[in-house]
Amino acid sequence: MGRPTQWPSLLLLLLLPGPLPVAGMEDAAFPHLGESSQPLPRACPLRCSCPRVDTVDCEGLDLRVFPDNITRAAQHLSLQNNQLQELPYNELSRLSGLRTLNLHNNLISSEGLPDEAFESLTQLQHLCVAHNKNNLISKVPRGALSRQTQLRELYLQHNQLTDSGLDATTFSKLHSLEYLDLSHNQLTTVPAGLPRTLAILHLGRNRIRQVEAARLHGARGLRYLLLQHNQLGSSGLPAGALRPLRGLHTLHLYGNGLDRVPPALPRRLRALVLPHNHVAALGARDLVATPGLTELNLAYNRLASAHVHHRAFRRLRALRSLDLAGNQLTRLPMGLPTGLRTLQLQRNQLRMLEPEPLAGLDQLRELSLAHNRLRVGDIGPGTWHELQALQVRHRLVSHTVPRAPPSPCLPCHIPNILVSW
Repeated sequence: MGRPTQWPSLLLLLLLPGPLPVAGMEDAAFPHLGESSQPLPRACPLRCSCPRVDTVDCEGLDLRVFPDNITRAAQHLSLQNNQLQELPYNELSRLSGLRTLNLHNNLISSEGLPDEAFESLTQLQHLCVAHNKNNLISKVPRGALSRQTQLRELYLQHNQLTDSGLDATTFSKLHSLEYLDLSHNQLTTVPAGLPRTLAILHLGRNRIRQVEAARLHGARGLRYLLLQHNQLGSSGLPAGALRPLRGLHTLHLYGNGLDRVPPALPRRLRALVLPHNHVAALGARDLVATPGLTELNLAYNRLASAHVHHRAFRRLRALRSLDLAGNQLTRLPMGLPTGLRTLQLQRNQLRMLEPEPLAGLDQLRELSLAHNRLRVGDIGPGTWHELQALQVRHRLVSHTVPRAPPSPCLPCHIPNILVSW
């Protein structure tokens, strides 16, 4: 007998549609049985929008319950302008990758904010819990922020936070925090335990009566301190209170009932904003501690010409903007810094304008003298000779003269994120 034929096996090989399958060489792009070639839709909570795989936007939906079905991949979650009353720990604990959490304008009270609410959110960089339940958040639970070491911005404004609602550990573990907004609360003192990384501290519209240096030792990197509309009065900012803040750039003290320029301010201060106080005099040495000032705002105080020393501004060689609007000045101050670019003197009692106080102001670009008691005949000859760079000169005549429109007042020149009257 001859050898058995090989034709059946060969025929079988020739009839196969392609090479024999080898383990590990399947085409991953080819759909398998029961699969679709289209990608699966991303999970997104009902009525919310998810423009990116890491972003969930549930803003303004009148939600009363924290949404479920939020992807674990979410890094940015917006729940502002809803009616949430509490933060469920079991839902938040799933979202350990969150970097931004916006809970602005809900109905969350202190009771709805459990101690461990943010425990798992160790990647948070931006947290906003402002404007909640008609300002009923009165405390931050102890340890609630102890693991948020990457948090950079924290917004707690428009609540009812009190001194007892914060302790020395509330912010002490926030080693990346740069911006802290505690405005519109009921604090009577600066919080303790502020981190060294903090650059902007907003404490406006509280009830702060005293600023203590000890409370600021940890925040040596602070650049902007906003204390407008508090109750500092004549003794709330004693000499040396701000000494730890050697790098402070802007100090905002609008509407505090101050009767003088605070003494011993940080030497590197660049902007001192003091409008709407009770400052009635400027002595020869009141501003010598801050030779680097570029902006000084003393608008709407009680300054009278007789009580402004002729050497009050002599050390301010870097000054570029001086606002003395809304005071009781009857003549231009003497010894104005020659580098001034803007001089606001509207709404005073100026009766004459002579060249001597303006001599040397060859860089002055804007001069506002509206709403004084000046008339054309009250301007001495040669007054404008030195002002070669002047670009804006608001109307000089009294507002009692027909068709003399009011002059616009410039706002305090500080970053927009810091302006909150």
